Amino acid sequence: MNKNQIPVVISPCSEFPTPNNPLLHFNNANCMEQLLIHCANAIESNNATLAQQILWVLNNTTPSDDDSNQRLAGSFIRALTTRATRSCSCNIPEAVTRTANSYNYHHNLAIQTHKFSVIELANFIDLTPWHRFGYTAANSAILEATKGFTVIHIVNLSLTHCMQIPTLIDAIANHHEVPPLIKLTVAVNNCRNKNINHIPIPPMLDLSYDELGSKLVNFAKTRNVIMEFKAVSSTYSDGFASLIEHLRVQVQHYNKSHEALVINCHMMLHYIPDETLFTINDTNSNMNLNLNSCSSLRSLFLEAVRSLDPTIVVVVDEDADLTSSSLVSRLKSAFNYFWIPFDTVDTFLPRGSKQRQWCEAEICWKVENVIAYEGIQRVERVESKTKWEKRMRNARFQGVCFSEDSVLEVKAMLDEHAVGWGLKKEDEFLVLTWKGHNVIFASAWLPS
Repeated sequence: MNKNQIPVVISPCSEFPTPNNPLLHFNNANCMEQLLIHCANAIESNNATLAQQILWVLNNTTPSDDDSNQRLAGSFIRALTTRATRSCSCNIPEAVTRTANSYNYHHNLAIQTHKFSVIELANFIDLTPWHRFGYTAANSAILEATKGFTVIHIVNLSLTHCMQIPTLIDAIANHHEVPPLIKLTVAVNNCRNKNINHIPIPPMLDLSYDELGSKLVNFAKTRNVIMEFKAVSSTYSDGFASLIEHLRVQVQHYNKSHEALVINCHMMLHYIPDETLFTINDTNSNMNLNLNSCSSLRSLFLEAVRSLDPTIVVVVDEDADLTSSSLVSRLKSAFNYFWIPFDTVDTFLPRGSKQRQWCEAEICWKVENVIAYEGIQRVERVESKTKWEKRMRNARFQGVCFSEDSVLEVKAMLDEHAVGWGLKKEDEFLVLTWKGHNVIFASAWLPS
């Protein structure tokens, strides 16, 4: 995608382009973005007539499965159509809705309900460095921080259902003559509290966490590593409160000279509610922390983690800002971030392949959640690494620089993938890039 093209501004009062009007060329990313912004403005101001007009133009001028720019536009068209039918008094014509639903046909694979097998999910994740970058950086930081400990307690908060753990077990086995005991605790997002609103986040797994735990324990045995597995029912919706309480009981029995506590957060923290959703008063919290009355669950969680005095905390997440309360601002940020995964797909997956369909279905789910929903239903509240750095320092953590060995290991992993991926260091952060644009950040933190 050429991000330097001259933008084509289409004012709400101008004559709308049509499929036969050469004014509008949807291979121009800026032109697409401008029209999408006008549509979002119309929806946000409840201008049903204008929103219908723009959606009609978008639906009749954008191919549904062409290059990455057009597929990107299609995902936003679908999201805006959903938004218009939900939040504005728009009587969207059936033809427009039907066409919108045909965009990104792969989204109809229903990734929010499909359950992957372990092998399918592992293959899905290995396609790009999107997750492997974080795995590699995190594993390296964890190995360095836990040298000399005979017990390593890993608390894994991950979007990818412990797919990182086998590589971490391998690394620990290879770096210790006598491998330490590994205790693995995971949060299972099974919300049993009817008062807690919880939305399942793709990708989903087709087996229970008890079964997954057994597989991991057996895998560890093949590496001569003893591992204990514990699944705690706890959800992002309440800031993993029950997990924190479980850990608080556990750490009371730690011998800190022998047991390391590792909090590994892989693309999960941005689902914890932030200040843009609602605030929480410490009087109704069961975490027993002295916080300001306007503290968000996100800040509350980090304060709770700090109170456990962990050996190391690793935070890996997407480097974007999708938290604005303004639909238009959020659309701009999302459009200028989600072009990246659409563009990367073109470089390594053939059109029509099932793997490509699943990849783009996941992107479309994210786009729709960011654009079409508000309140507790909008769970994709990604924050930039700058904001996360501020949060971590406010919670009394200090950043740790990744070693040169860590950097070399990440670079070696990237060499296995398509040209276009890159790595840069920004202060204590490692940042995965695509064609020079920030994608994912990895960071490691110690209690200060």
